[in-house]
Amino acid sequence: RVSRRRRDQLGTAIVELVWLCLGLLVPLVYVLVTVVSVQRGAYGATEAARAAGRAYVLAPSPAAGRARAYAAARVAMGDQGVAMPRSALLIVCRPTPRSCLEPGSRVRVTIRLQVRLPPLPTFFGQVPSSIRVEASHVEPYGTYRDGNG
Repeated sequence: RVSRRRRDQLGTAIVELVWLCLGLLVPLVYVLVTVVSVQRGAYGATEAARAAGRAYVLAPSPAAGRARAYAAARVAMGDQGVAMPRSALLIVCRPTPRSCLEPGSRVRVTIRLQVRLPPLPTFFGQVPSSIRVEASHVEPYGTYRDGNG
């Protein structure tokens, strides 16, 4: 009887190990892919806000600054493999909105993105398909520069 029972279970340890590994590995891979996607979007937004602020401050006029800022942010996001819509870029000048590119002013650039998450099967219920990522950068224009605005 003992030898028959051993023959009946011969090779089942491998099957059980494979199912256990799959049961643990698939969720782990999903979590890793999700974390990498969100981190890629967050890093891209941070670099895009910084690049956009610098491009804006170096522009000859506020209108050219907005175009240059968007182009710089789009390139920075593209380096991370994330598309950036024009509506994701917000530029605010301080101390007043009309003081852009004036000596002593500051430009605050904010990037707001929705980072898409990898899809999940429907039996998990309603899972958000994206996470909001936001990054800001403040770039001073400089007190001893000529006003361009």
